[in-house]
Amino acid sequence: MCLSDWYFEYEIQVNRPGLLGDIASLLGMLRVNIISINGVDEDRRGMLVHTDNDEAIERFRTIVSTMEHIHVTKFRQPKLRDRLAIRHGHYIPRDADEKNTFRFVRDELGILVDFMAELFKKEGHKLIGIRGMPRVGKTESIVAASVCANKKWIFLSSTMIKQTIRNKLAGDEFSDNNIFILDGIVTRRSEDERHLQLVREMMNMPSIKVVEHPDMFVQHSEYKIEDFDYIIELRHHPDEEITYEIMEKNHMMSESDSFGGFNF
Repeated sequence: MCLSDWYFEYEIQVNRPGLLGDIASLLGMLRVNIISINGVDEDRRGMLVHTDNDEAIERFRTIVSTMEHIHVTKFRQPKLRDRLAIRHGHYIPRDADEKNTFRFVRDELGILVDFMAELFKKEGHKLIGIRGMPRVGKTESIVAASVCANKKWIFLSSTMIKQTIRNKLAGDEFSDNNIFILDGIVTRRSEDERHLQLVREMMNMPSIKVVEHPDMFVQHSEYKIEDFDYIIELRHHPDEEITYEIMEKNHMMSESDSFGGFNF
């Protein structure tokens, strides 16, 4: 993140004509460039600005803090949520108690893909869990985010097409630059020791791992939910309850299918 980028957000107290123009003119006089601007809800507006002059930023902050028609709510070097709020026009909801838990609904798949793609672009270890009911768009969002981040995705376990359990990788699949995806229910129910060993190796790699149904994944394992850097919850609608009874039943029916699953 460039140290000369700043996120400025204010709440409109009096929505008079020319208010935005006054703020933009002030930034222009101070030679501070506006990178992007958007409303982040009905009464708040956010700006991403850029300058190489820290003194200009401090002068701007001092002046806008005295303007009676606005109330400054944020002035800081931009976080990922700030950048996404500017792009999409509202903040991603975050759990009040668990700060690493972010909530989305299916209508926000575009924002979710953008959010995960930004996480995927960062190098090094990152463990991401995604909760959600069947057919809500979990796997599709992970794959789309991998494409946006220009990363190769590797399914270690999945039910996207047919139940798939990998027990080995080949060639460049063992790259730290890949996105490793696994279904926590499929892996937890697997009795294939080679698959479980592959998962252990993958978890120790300095790479990005995405686990669908993380709560099921940590059951009867050496991993804890606290090991996850981010938890994403995806629902069809905001009040939908995420439960595992139906999902476990679906997996049991899949296992009893006469065609069986892929195991390679």
